[in-house]
Amino acid sequence: MSLIHKSVAVTIIGASALAFAGGASARIICNADGDCWHSHDTIVLAPGLHLTEHPDNWRWGSDHHYRWREHSGHGYWDHGAWRKM
Repeated sequence: MSLIHKSVAVTIIGASALAFAGGASARIICNADGDCWHSHDTIVLAPGLHLTEHPDNWRWGSDHHYRWREHSGHGYWDHGAWRKM
């Protein structure tokens, strides 16, 4: 393999690693009602709103009662309704 080919390969591998690391900032947010969604945003809590933050690779157990409620945009689930921030 020539020096140019090695340089291109190293650049591609490095860029892929950076792209993967950039996507790792997501997390899973769950509310007290059991609604869970992915978020890249920092959520400012309203008074009385109880949210739990988990790492992106978190999974609930069979004895938990959670459900996925994905939504695009900035906000959070509150009593079954999407609240925009």
